[in-house]
Amino acid sequence: MNTNAATTAATSSFDQLALSPATIANLTALGYTAMTAIQAAALPPALLGKDLIAQAKTGSGKTAAFGLALLANLNPRRFAVQSLVLCPTRELADQVTAEIRRLARAEENIKVVTLCGGVAMRGQIASLEHGAHIVVGTPGRIMDHLERETLDLSALNTLVLDEADRMLDMGFVDDIAKVAARCPANRQTLLFSATYPEGIARIAARFMRDPQRIEVASQHAEARIRQLWYEVRENERLQAVTQLLDHFRPESTLAFCNTKQQCRDLAEVLQARGFSALALYGELEQRERDQVLVQFSNRSCSVLVATDVAARGLDIAQLEAVINVDTTPDAEVHIHRIGRTGRVGQADAEGLALNLASLNEMGAVGRIEQLQGRESDWHQLSELTPAPGGTLVPPMATLQIIGGRKEKIRAGDVLGALTGDCGYTREQVGRINVNDFSTYVAVDRNIAAQAVERLSAGKVKGRSVKVRVLE
Repeated sequence: MNTNAATTAATSSFDQLALSPATIANLTALGYTAMTAIQAAALPPALLGKDLIAQAKTGSGKTAAFGLALLANLNPRRFAVQSLVLCPTRELADQVTAEIRRLARAEENIKVVTLCGGVAMRGQIASLEHGAHIVVGTPGRIMDHLERETLDLSALNTLVLDEADRMLDMGFVDDIAKVAARCPANRQTLLFSATYPEGIARIAARFMRDPQRIEVASQHAEARIRQLWYEVRENERLQAVTQLLDHFRPESTLAFCNTKQQCRDLAEVLQARGFSALALYGELEQRERDQVLVQFSNRSCSVLVATDVAARGLDIAQLEAVINVDTTPDAEVHIHRIGRTGRVGQADAEGLALNLASLNEMGAVGRIEQLQGRESDWHQLSELTPAPGGTLVPPMATLQIIGGRKEKIRAGDVLGALTGDCGYTREQVGRINVNDFSTYVAVDRNIAAQAVERLSAGKVKGRSVKVRVLE
């Protein structure tokens, strides 16, 4: 196995790569001015057709690294599945699909289909029957389609395993093996992973051809993340989270718990204290998960309480703080958690990582210190005092419109209704998410109730719609 360690941020320009002028122009339009470290290290060999094992954290630009490679290898005039991206969760698959579609704007009629559980098979089968170039999905649902023979991988030239370490953690290794066995032997395989557990080497030996290993330093620039530690007793841990929120007042916070029960308990405590908080864990129905993620990502919810597996792959812009409610025993997972704040590319984005640890977690803290190469910055809970301004209130509220892609509703239709017939400004409207059967739009919290009335009394795309505020 060849090894290439990339440890510094790259300043290379995309126009140095063997990409079409249309692709370069699209990247410029999307704001991709310089390659990140993982892109600079992975794209040249990937564009040459090499197999890669690339180790890089979430938010490092890895989706563009493999997305540009598989698009360069694609024949748009051939309506057959030429690329398959396997992801551990539906949320990550949806994000990867959206990013590949953005990157594919330079070419006409590139069809990307998402195949994940929690969605009816019928619609997915119909999408595949109409032809797809790229499939993004979770291993279990991909296996379902292969067993039903509704997915044909005989024309595949690129297989991507994204967040491979988490797919191993979630028990997908057998499904990955079965999917790989259905792919042509001469395909290119690109494996991306935040960590490098023993199982990755076994996957490489089974499914890859002389892979080149690329490792991008997982450490985050210390100046970009302010990390503080607080020692707590078990019975004061949840109350300490409210003290942190009252003192620092971050507008958007991701709070990590080690268990589902801790997630539920903390969300209840925060809600009782008047915080806008939602929980994300494995037992939620898919519809509930979708709504939670929409509300947090569009700034309609101040605090998202989540487990590591549930939050895997989430890439939330403008995340001001991460709170480690429980200290994870895995030091690399800690690095992964706090790296979601203070992201590269956000102007003046210093992230805040607030960590709670009890005496019986000090061994885990020591492992984190060893990996980070510095001692922890300890503070007392007694230093925390409520800042003026009362309870945090998120700036936006989410409206749910009954009707989505199946009714041919597009984001532009909703924006047009709000800024045209309803009379609101573009600045009062935030992110718009169009799903199969529902559309979610963030609006300024002060106009939410009125916006529901005006949309309900008017029309979206020429038809009346039902609208409600998501709480």
